[in-house]
Amino acid sequence: MLDRSLINTVSQYYFKQVKNFFPDGIEVSFLELEKIVEISLLKLKITFSYLNSKYYQDDFEKIFNLLNGDHYSMLLYSISRNFFIEVNNENYATKTFLLNKMLHGIDVFYKVKLPEVFLFVHPLGTVLGNANYGNFFCVYQGCTVGSKVGQYVYPEFGEKTILYSHSSIIGKCKIGNRVILGANSSIISTDVQDNTLVLGYFPGHTFKKVNEDNFKAIFLD
Repeated sequence: MLDRSLINTVSQYYFKQVKNFFPDGIEVSFLELEKIVEISLLKLKITFSYLNSKYYQDDFEKIFNLLNGDHYSMLLYSISRNFFIEVNNENYATKTFLLNKMLHGIDVFYKVKLPEVFLFVHPLGTVLGNANYGNFFCVYQGCTVGSKVGQYVYPEFGEKTILYSHSSIIGKCKIGNRVILGANSSIISTDVQDNTLVLGYFPGHTFKKVNEDNFKAIFLD
């Protein structure tokens, strides 16, 4: 359960933003909007419980911060996704997707299914395409997950993936469990085995054994 005051505060805050940014006259009832916000907050609470950081490991009602860009961008993704899957309201799903893009610079469409446990770390300039994402997925700023032009074939991820800043995974890639892409690295249509650190740009990238401490710093088992 969540504190009703938190649900109401977040709902009012989000509702005013949507009305101001998108004055098209198409609205939902506040009760319906509040219900979607509640569902999204509850899911985010579960996500927070698996994240190993002082900004996430405390009473959710106390630490969730509308002015924390990582928190709010994760919530807006969840709201847009839930408007789509819970009530099939693509108008509000689209508005929320665009709001997230405007406020935080992240492009993650509501039809993209992220896993239960995911983390955006100051995600300015990150684009997440319609891949198959495994649980425990962390992405930093300037990252891209997508397909090759005109092919519409996307990567498949195992569990525990970290994409550090300005890294990219493009095309038909099967990514194993416990894989890290180092900053400024990329792969295109390349499979990656379990327990691998990827360094460098495709096709000059190299594979090394991953350091498990990287995952422990972000995720709780």
